[in-house]
This record gives sequence, C-alpha cells and structure tokens, in this order.
Amino acid sequence: MTAELLPSRVRFAPDESVVVEARLSGPATATVWHLGEQVREVTGTGRLDLGTLPPGGYGVEVMTADGVLRTAVEVGDAGSLRYGFVASYSPGRDAGAVADNVRRLHLTGVQFYDWAYRHADLLGGGEEYEDALGQPVALGTVRKLVEACHDTGAQAYGYAAVYAVGTAEWPSWEQLALLDPQGRPYALGDFLFLLDPAEPTWLAHFTKDLRQAVDEVGFDGFHLDQYGYPKRAVRPDGSVVDVAESFVTMIEQVRHALPEAQLVFNNVNDFPTWRTAHAPQDAVYIEVWAPHVTLNHLAVVVRRARGDKPVILAAYQHVYDSAPAEQSDLATAFTMATLYSHGATHLLAGEADRILVDPYYVRNHPAAESTLALLKRWYDFLVEHVELLMPNELADVTGSYTSSYNDDCDVTYSDTPVSDTATPGGVWRRVVQAGNRAVVHLINLTGQRDTLWDAARETPGDTGPGLLRVRRTGGGLPRVRVADPDRSARLVDVPVRVDGDHAVAELPAPHVWQLVLVDHVPAKETV
Repeated sequence: MTAELLPSRVRFAPDESVVVEARLSGPATATVWHLGEQVREVTGTGRLDLGTLPPGGYGVEVMTADGVLRTAVEVGDAGSLRYGFVASYSPGRDAGAVADNVRRLHLTGVQFYDWAYRHADLLGGGEEYEDALGQPVALGTVRKLVEACHDTGAQAYGYAAVYAVGTAEWPSWEQLALLDPQGRPYALGDFLFLLDPAEPTWLAHFTKDLRQAVDEVGFDGFHLDQYGYPKRAVRPDGSVVDVAESFVTMIEQVRHALPEAQLVFNNVNDFPTWRTAHAPQDAVYIEVWAPHVTLNHLAVVVRRARGDKPVILAAYQHVYDSAPAEQSDLATAFTMATLYSHGATHLLAGEADRILVDPYYVRNHPAAESTLALLKRWYDFLVEHVELLMPNELADVTGSYTSSYNDDCDVTYSDTPVSDTATPGGVWRRVVQAGNRAVVHLINLTGQRDTLWDAARETPGDTGPGLLRVRRTGGGLPRVRVADPDRSARLVDVPVRVDGDHAVAELPAPHVWQLVLVDHVPAKETV
C-alpha cells in the first residue's frame, strides 16, 4: 500500500463533516491549515474525521517517518469546475483507480468521452457495442464509472456532439447539412457530417437522446461538443446559417429540455465564447489551438471569458509526445500557473493516471511518476488556495497598483526584469484584489527562450530574492505570506519592515509560480 492522504469527497458542504482517508499502517495525526494558519489537529486511524469547517480551502498534513503527506479539501463552492475525463469502458473494468484519482485531484466534474454508440444515436447499440471508431463500450462499465464519480461527490458529464451525424444515419438528416462553397457537407474526416444544430427536428431528436442518457445511464449533464467550423454556411434549402447563433439556440433548447442538467459547451478556439458565455450553461469551456500558442494568449482568452461562470481551458500538452517528462512537466506547470493565476482551471488529467496530449481522448498519455507528483502538488495547491484564485469577484488591479506612478504594490528583483505580460527572461507579475487583501502572482520565466505553452521548457533560472513594496494603511504593517506549489505548499509569513509610507518584505526566489498574500490591514486593526 502506497502511503497517501485522500479526501473522501472532492468538495464538502459547510454542514458536512470533512473526512480524509489516511492510507497508513497505523494511527495518524492530521494538522489542518487555512491560508497558513493551523485551525485543527485530529488523530485517528484510517478515516480521519476533521469535523465541519467554514467555507474555504484547507491543507491537511500528516507527518510520517518518511516525511510529510499532504492533501487539500474544499468546503463550499468557490466557483470553479475542476474537470477530468474518462475514455475507456471495456466490459468488467474496475472503477476503483479512477475514483481514487478523482479524489486525489479533487475533480468536481468528469467528462465521459465517446461513451455513446453513435453521435446521432447515443443509446442505439444495446448494452455492449463498439463506438463509431471501434472502441469497445459496455454500458454497465459506464454506469459503474458514473456511480464511482457520484460516490466521490463529482458530477458525470456525458460527451455529446451537437451537430455531427455518422454515415449510417446521414441519409435521414442530410437535408439539414451545413454546406461549403462547393455545395459539399462540412465534415470531420470521412465519417461525420455536420448539420444545423438549431434546426427544430434535429433538436427534438437530440434532446430526446440526452434525456434518455440521463434516465438510463445516470449522467448529471453533458459536455456539448463542436469542431470550431464552419462559422457561416448554407443549408440545401439555400438558407444562410450563422452557426454562433445556432449554438446559442441549441444550448437554450437543451436547457429547456433538461432544466436540472449540468451543461458545458465547447468553444473551440474561443468560437463563439462572446455569444455562448451568456447562454444558460454552467461553465465557460474553451479548447485552444493556434493562434493561441503563448502563455499571454491563454491569459487573454481567460480574461475575455471571465464572468459569472467557472472558466476551463482544454490546453492539450502535446509536448509529452516529443520531449522528456522533465521538460514537459515544466510546460504543464507554466500552463497551470497561467490559468490558475487568472482564475481558470485546466482540463488535462483523467482516467487513473493519464493526461491529454490529443483531442481524441482515447489517445491519452500514461503519466510518468514525476507528472503524477506534479499534478497532485498543483491540484492540492489550487484547492488549498481556491478562495484566493477562483471567485468571480476577484479584480485584476495590476495597472492600478504597480509601477512608479501608482507605487501601491509591486515586486522588484536586483537583476531580473518584472513585467505585466509573459516575457522570456523575466518575472510575470499580476496583482489581484480580494477584499482587504492583495494577491500577487509571480511567474518566473527566466531561462526561457519563448513563452509557448506547449513546448519543452528549461529549468527556471534563479531570480534571487524579490523585494515587495506595499503602501501602508494607517500606522501599522501589512501581513505578507508566501506559498509556492513546488517549494512551500502552504502560506508562510515573511518579515515586514517600515520604509516611510511603505512596508517592505523580502520574498524568496520563485520557482515556476509564487503566490504572495498581502493583508493590507492587520487583523488587530480591522474594523
């Protein structure tokens, strides 16, 4: 048995006892931390009942002879969807390892990729069949995996393409085709053809299929997929289709037909997020491709998408197919640092131990031990600090607080430039306001030749210590705490001194990403 801590659920209600499973041979003493403050200590064997906790993110630590074991728990809902996937449904498959990974990475939603018989006939194959690309599927396995998700508190999202019809079903639907300028149906490869997703007869069929999948399989909702094209097309009857508007109509009709379902629509390469983000769905999900190739591009996409819904980016790390795990892990770390620091999450991990390197999820990548360790550290870090990262009310104040004109909150290094954009060779700085607090994000791009998110990365250079300068409020000193998913998993205080109207704190050098929490008004002075 590998020693580890696993929360019993991926998220806990405020009135629910928080239980952590300690996979250890003997009793364990768990210390519970909230934003660097110890709030509880519990000793037990096996299942550790931590009692109820106020809403927020918490770190849980157990000291063993081999070092510290850690996990994290979220109480309440800070407004994020931590999304994973499954893509294998062979008869007799055990769901235990998948359930463990859902708990390990605190995945609140799991996409069931290509579970259906056919794209336009979801349940037409009976209890066992081959999907459209020949993969074996047993509905008994699908149901078992759905139940495993429910046992952890995660929700199960069935994959459903919103306008794709296979060759066998196409004769029944070709009158609704989306046609290219040559009069040919738009298609995906040579086995799927595209139709108008807003056409009423198609929507009646599609929503009936979705309802049947909820009733017979147990899905909580659906991942509604598209392929990013066409943007505009004509139908055989000559009518012009604005596909963005058809997608909005489709989402509205699916919501009307399944009012209780969770819905996530895929905005491929940000199309058409400007329209669908406000449609009645439960998250804003964007699958990114060129020209969104740099860390800056990811940040811009997230900033455009942020509103009143969780934001998830599907940024497939193809780099694992061409570079060693060590360099690929760094690429993943920079991607996660960018997304997390901008209030979004990353669809990457799933199954029991796999990551996505391809849009066809069946071609997933077995994660190396280093990658699994990275994911656990970073997903724990996300959950432990979720209330500083994900709430919609957080405000980016970088342009209002930093640089010499503002002189309110900034970080400098002796030999490393600091910028408010991702720039090779420097530190990318962002300041976010969270009530009476400021959250400073520092992403270390020293040693990098470019800022591509899907490319092998070099070990970050040593910036040396940073100097945080904060304008004081009143006569006291702010409190400054620092955390880093690779070097200091929970927030720790750093000394702060007076410098005229300002307070100054020396920060340790960041590795990939450092989070700095500044309490502008010390607790004893808070009104």
